[in-house]
Formats: sequence, C-alpha cells, structure tokens
Amino acid sequence: MKKIVITFSVVLFGFAVPFLEINDTHVFNPDWTPHVRIHEVWQLLTNSGIGLLCLWLVWAKKETKLSLILSMLVTGGFLLAFGLKEFYGGSMKYLDGSEKTLLGINIGLLGFGVAFVLLVASSLVDRKK
Repeated sequence: MKKIVITFSVVLFGFAVPFLEINDTHVFNPDWTPHVRIHEVWQLLTNSGIGLLCLWLVWAKKETKLSLILSMLVTGGFLLAFGLKEFYGGSMKYLDGSEKTLLGINIGLLGFGVAFVLLVASSLVDRKK
C-alpha cells in the first residue's frame, strides 16, 4: 500500500505538475519576469528529480521510509505555501482570474491534500505494526 501511495504522490508532483505548468500560464508566461520563470523551472526540475529518486528508492531499493519523507516534504511544502499565500500575496488564480478546480476545490489543494493525508496515514499504519 505504501508503495502505491508514494507512487501516486510522485505522479502528482513529479509529472502532473510539470505537465500543467510547462505552458504560457507558467513557464512561458510573458507577464512573468525572467527571474520568476527560473524559479519555476528550478522547482519543476527539483521536484521531478526528487520524484524519480523516490520511485527508484521504492521500486528498486525497496526503501520506503526516505521516499515517504521526501514525498511528504514536497506535498506538505505546497500545502504550507497555499496556507501562507495571504502572507506573501500568493494565489492559485491565473492572471485572467480563472482557477483550475475540481468539485469546487483548487486542484493543487485537492490533489496534494489527498496525497499528504494518504502519506501520513501510511506512515502511521507502519508505526502501529
């Protein structure tokens, strides 16, 4: 179960996010400064690299503890950034005011929220064994 939860989390932060952000709303957004774009690409590459490491640890090395912690750091980092967005003027809305939602909830918050809860739950299940 833990391997599946970690893989689900990695698919979100390591593959789905870059797929959703390598376009004109993020990486190639003409309204973003070059400095902001380099941070975006850096974050995408770093998270994808961490995701590949997590998958290798889980499926090749049979090591779930470190992979679980790394996945929790990435997904939890997003949730913390989302929670602090008012403090630094962040938003999940695009410049045109639209927002990607599912069931009325921002897809990032929903996806990473579910992933983080599953990661925490799988960690707690291990502790009880």
